[in-house]
Amino acid sequence: MTDRSRPLAGRRAVITGSSRGIGRSMALLFAECGADVAIVARNEETLAAVAAEITATGGRCVPIACDVTADDAPSRIVEAAESGIGGVDILVNNAGGNSFMSPFETMRLSGWDKTMRLNLDSVIRLTHAVLPLLIASGNGSIINVSSVTGVRSSPLMSHYGTAKAALIAFSRSLAIETATQGVRVNALAPGWIETDLTGFLRTDDSLEASLLADVPMGRWGRSEEIAEAALFLASDASSFVTGQVLIADGGLTSRP
Repeated sequence: MTDRSRPLAGRRAVITGSSRGIGRSMALLFAECGADVAIVARNEETLAAVAAEITATGGRCVPIACDVTADDAPSRIVEAAESGIGGVDILVNNAGGNSFMSPFETMRLSGWDKTMRLNLDSVIRLTHAVLPLLIASGNGSIINVSSVTGVRSSPLMSHYGTAKAALIAFSRSLAIETATQGVRVNALAPGWIETDLTGFLRTDDSLEASLLADVPMGRWGRSEEIAEAALFLASDASSFVTGQVLIADGGLTSRP
């Protein structure tokens, strides 16, 4: 029977983009719930700080400092996860983000390419590398962090919305392929979450007000709230859930 106080006991998780924001909250929560975690991010200093938080409370953590868009990132992450935590049962593809808004007509295609490389291509490559370990675990879970921009129109962010919509399509297709192999695949679509990555949206008071005016709950979401949603998808509480998109957006996408 699952220990409800530690629903990830004995599980091994790889979480990308886990030095800050949503990824950091996921890493701390997963470790608190019993998982051994391999945390991945570019900044070695902030990554070490998260690892220290986890180990200080008795958790087991392996920091992996690398850029997920680098050619050797998948092999480095797999090797470190196997040697550091003994394998992978949970893969959270959280690394991603968007730092600009632009009409498509005047957008630099280099910006489009960079967005795809970070938010889509890196996920595909890492998932391809980790999937054999998830199948070997017999109880694998992949969580691809998408966005509400992937399920609704996002003027001036067509680049980001396209990447996140593709992640949802990928998740659904892979879920069907792996359903009989002991691997569940789901997408998690946060709405407007107050993190460093959305800071550029809060620099203009009128822009921030217009964004929150569409959110029925009238506020930014918290990274801890998204981590709780990820915990559900990672644990056996969602053992019959695959190929789905869990939207956590304060009601944003429920508006007509």
